[in-house]
Amino acid sequence: MEKLKQAVKEIAYYRHQAKFSKLHLSLIPFLSLSSSLYGALLYTRQSLYRSGFFSKNRLPVPVISVGNLTWGGNGKTPMAEFIAKRLADYGISPLILTRGYAGGDEAKMLKRHLLGGPVKVGVGANRVATANLFFEKYGYVDYRGSKFFERTYLDPKMGSHVGSQKIGAAVLDDGMQVLEQKLKDIKLVLQEIKESLPIFYTRMTPSYFFELRNISTKMHLGAVLDAVVLCVSAIGSPDAFVRAMEKIGPLFVDRFDFSDHYSFQLKDIHMMRERLRLLEDKFGYKPIVIVTEKDYDRDPEILKHLHPFKVLVLCSEMQIIPCNGCNEDSFKSLLKELLEV
Repeated sequence: MEKLKQAVKEIAYYRHQAKFSKLHLSLIPFLSLSSSLYGALLYTRQSLYRSGFFSKNRLPVPVISVGNLTWGGNGKTPMAEFIAKRLADYGISPLILTRGYAGGDEAKMLKRHLLGGPVKVGVGANRVATANLFFEKYGYVDYRGSKFFERTYLDPKMGSHVGSQKIGAAVLDDGMQVLEQKLKDIKLVLQEIKESLPIFYTRMTPSYFFELRNISTKMHLGAVLDAVVLCVSAIGSPDAFVRAMEKIGPLFVDRFDFSDHYSFQLKDIHMMRERLRLLEDKFGYKPIVIVTEKDYDRDPEILKHLHPFKVLVLCSEMQIIPCNGCNEDSFKSLLKELLEV
C-alpha cells in the first residue's frame, strides 16, 4: 500500500511520463477517470450550494480559509499558524479550526506551538459545530464594519475574566484544494479572477533543532554540520524537507519516506535501525535521525525506540518572500483591511 501511495504522489508531482515505471503508467488512466468524476461531483456540489438546495453555514466572525491550489504538503498548517499569530498581534484572539486528520499530528503541533497564547485550536471534522462550542465557552466579538458590534454567549459561572479571550476571527486550516498546476500558471489563473489580486510568496525556513528527549532545549542548525543524517518523514512534500537538510551542510543525507500522515509502526523502526546500522558501518560513526515537527507530534514515543541513535526534530518557520511590493508588512495591512470590511 505504501508503494502505491508513493506512486500516486510521484504522478501528481512529476510531469515527465518518460521516467515513469509500468506501475505509474498503469495508474494514470484510473487516476484521470477518478479526477474527472471528482471534478464533476465537486461542480454538482457547488451548484447545489449556489441554488440554495444545500444551506450555508456562517460564523459570526470573519473567516479566513487557508487551502492550496496544488497537491498536499504546501504549508497550509504553518500558514494558518502564521495568520493566527499576526491576528493576535492586533489584539484579536483567533480560533484555528482543523479537521485533526489521521491522528491529528498537525493539530498537536499547533497546540504545542501556541500553548499559553491567545490563539485557540479547535479540532473536529464538523468545523461549524467545533466553532460553536468555542463561541459558547469564550464568547466572540465581531470587529467588522464602522460600528463596533459585540455579542457574547458566556456561562455566568465563568466570570468576566474570559472577556479578553473572546474569539475575533476563525482560520480554517485546509479549507480548499484543486488539481496541481505550475506556479506561474497558478498566478495567471488568479489574475484572471482579479488582475489586482495581491499574491504573496512564502517559504518554510529551518530555524533550529530540538532533541527528542529534551524538547525544551533549542539546538543550532550547525549541530549537524559534517554529520551523517537520515531524514525520516511522513509528510506531503518530503523532497523539500530533504533539500532543506542538504542546504544546512551535513556530510551525507539519506532518506526514509512514508506517505503523508502515516503513523510509524515498530516494523518501520526496525527498518530505520537497519538503515542506520548500514550508515554507521559505512562512515564509521553513528548517524543522526532527523524528523519534522509533524512526525514528532504524531507519535513522539515510538521514535524513542531508535535509541541509542540520536533523534533531532527540525523546526521551521514560515517567511514571506518580498516580491513585487508584496511583503510581510503589506500582508499584515491586508489582514487588517479584511477584518475592517
